[in-house]
Amino acid sequence: MKHFTQFESLSLSKTLIQSALAYKANPLIDVQKGFKKRIGCIFLNPSLRTRASTQIAALNLGMEPIVVNMDKEGWALEMREGAIMNKGTVEHIKDAAAVLGSYFDILAIRAFPSLTNKTEDIEDFVFNQFIKYSGKPVISLESAIRHPLQSLADMITIQEHWKEARKPKVVLTWAPHIKAIPHAVANSFAEWAIGNDHDVTITHPVGYELDPIFTKGAHITHNQAEALADADFVYVKNWSAFNDYGKIHSTDSSWMLTEKHFEAAPQAKVMHCLPVRRNVELSDEILDGSRSIVQEQATNRIYAAQAVISHLLG
Repeated sequence: MKHFTQFESLSLSKTLIQSALAYKANPLIDVQKGFKKRIGCIFLNPSLRTRASTQIAALNLGMEPIVVNMDKEGWALEMREGAIMNKGTVEHIKDAAAVLGSYFDILAIRAFPSLTNKTEDIEDFVFNQFIKYSGKPVISLESAIRHPLQSLADMITIQEHWKEARKPKVVLTWAPHIKAIPHAVANSFAEWAIGNDHDVTITHPVGYELDPIFTKGAHITHNQAEALADADFVYVKNWSAFNDYGKIHSTDSSWMLTEKHFEAAPQAKVMHCLPVRRNVELSDEILDGSRSIVQEQATNRIYAAQAVISHLLG
């Protein structure tokens, strides 16, 4: 694994999950592994869990994390090859990424999509400029199309809760929201859950189909009640339209989960990546009830990041 940007294989996933669980049991067991090494956490967008968990993970390995809020504290970046920089941008990504590569042993980048330029977003254009010009291992802290650290933490959480021999039924359900939301978490969760050989069902209203690259192998239905029946884990997430890119077609509040939705899935656990808009995406009774394993997911973000950083350190 040269970079950590997506699901690569079931064997690597299993290795990272076991490593994360070992670090969770003993967070400081490798506290000398990152001695005299630095990780640059470069944020082009806001963050809470990703920012804090990645810094803690690095410190657990004895590594120095340095955070750069590029969207607020850095120069406006030009991404285009051959650009004549006589307008708003101040520094070219070629120069900025090369400098960051010379300062750090590992780079961790967060760059959201525009939700306006579909081709550019699908290609993960901004994120890949850092890979192209930095010359260092890069960890995705969420890109235009994926959030692999979140999904690794999700797989860790499912493994901790699943003790039966059969495959767990894992449901990804769309939820309403007040604005257009990227596809990264939904894409990545589907990719990792399918890749980890879970029984995956994806449910959403008409018009919210995800990029089929990420959903091949899943059962897809527009009937949420059908999807939830006999579910073991239910992952709740909003996303905007993919085919009609970045648009909102429905805000149907009936898709927000309450206890009534679980009559046919009495043992189901509920997951969400956070932040969550309470009583819009998920009801208080679910988030504050015994079904919710949302806070466990958030805790596991530390050990997912620690496993990945450790793996890249060698």
